[in-house]
Amino acid sequence: MNDKLVFLGLLYFVQGIPYGLQSSLLPIYLRGAGHSLTRIGFTKILYFPWVLKVFWAPFVDRFGTKRRWLVGTVSGLALACLSSAALAPEAHIWGVAGTLLAMNCLASVQDIAVDGVAVALLKGRGELGLGNTAQVVGYKAGSVFAGGGLLAVIDVAGWSWMFMLLTFVYAGVALFVLGAPVLDDENLRGQQADGGRRGGQGAEAMRPWRVWRKMLAVPGTPWTVLYVLTYKLGEQGAVTMFPLFLLDHHMTARELGFWNGVIAMGFSICGSSLGGVLLAQFSIGALMRRVFVLRTVSMVFQSSLLTVLEPSALMKGMAVLSMSVQHFLGGLITTLTFTTMMHCTQRAEESIQATHYSFLATLEVLGKLTFSALAGGLVDWFGFQVAYLFFLTLSAGTALHVWTATFTGALREHQLKEQPK
Repeated sequence: MNDKLVFLGLLYFVQGIPYGLQSSLLPIYLRGAGHSLTRIGFTKILYFPWVLKVFWAPFVDRFGTKRRWLVGTVSGLALACLSSAALAPEAHIWGVAGTLLAMNCLASVQDIAVDGVAVALLKGRGELGLGNTAQVVGYKAGSVFAGGGLLAVIDVAGWSWMFMLLTFVYAGVALFVLGAPVLDDENLRGQQADGGRRGGQGAEAMRPWRVWRKMLAVPGTPWTVLYVLTYKLGEQGAVTMFPLFLLDHHMTARELGFWNGVIAMGFSICGSSLGGVLLAQFSIGALMRRVFVLRTVSMVFQSSLLTVLEPSALMKGMAVLSMSVQHFLGGLITTLTFTTMMHCTQRAEESIQATHYSFLATLEVLGKLTFSALAGGLVDWFGFQVAYLFFLTLSAGTALHVWTATFTGALREHQLKEQPK
């Protein structure tokens, strides 16, 4: 089991690096180099391959082996970093954008392959919980490494040396995957031995409507689709907007960078880690029911802080506590959510499992990104208090959706299957 966790954690770590580069490091670096906010804002387009990955997931499912896809994509990421090391972002902004777009394309294909490996390797409630913890924590750690750690040394090391370091990291991981014994697991060997049959059905990959029909027919998929699209909406609005409220009234940008960017993210990773431990002890339905109620209560507390406009040490302390609790619960919910998605995917036939999981993961990203873009407009139009009331309503609605499912829907099914004998 430890070999599986190390393997998955390492691959999700390197998968999180492109996100950290463009969400944290690139905007600050470009702004320091004198680029306009409009130009920096266009870097959001670089996330687009993650939304499209569901369309090429059938090809990863049906052609080649998982080892070949992983070695190929990670090696491609090493080459993309090598190319970026030869560019100066001050003079070659579009070249840098192109290499980051290529990194996102490669990382999204890698994500399909490693998700397929995880679905095949992880069996039972305990393994699923720990495996999804490795996924969430590994990805967040890679993002913090690229967006925080490298940002701290880029002034000393410089752009080129930073990307040379990433080149060696990716090359080392590619060699590790090439010889990883965990990919010789029986379940994966069974998938690969089936490759001839799947190759014979390759034409079906060119008929996506058949794959879509199969995916939507998997038990629990309609509920899970609605859930992954909506479970983060209220939380995402709060996590995005509350720091801006503090910037307007209570904290400096430097203070926010420390408390929200470092401390709160640490709590998020702790929550994700705890999720895996709890899943080994309790049913996922019972955990989700309680955690979603706690998240709604924490948002009520955070909403009450919006009425305090005068800066004070007490207010700063309450704000830090609120952000830390919100991120902790958010990390815990993320682990529970990805475990729920994997439970659902394991009911699908083997030939479409990676596609099914990628479909759910794409919707999860789409729901979060879409609402993040709209949250600022809500605050501009209606103010923090009214917008937060809307966020709170969405959070309470999701809690009700989960609560109902634990008694009558998809999560009740999980509970019944996971009760100890």
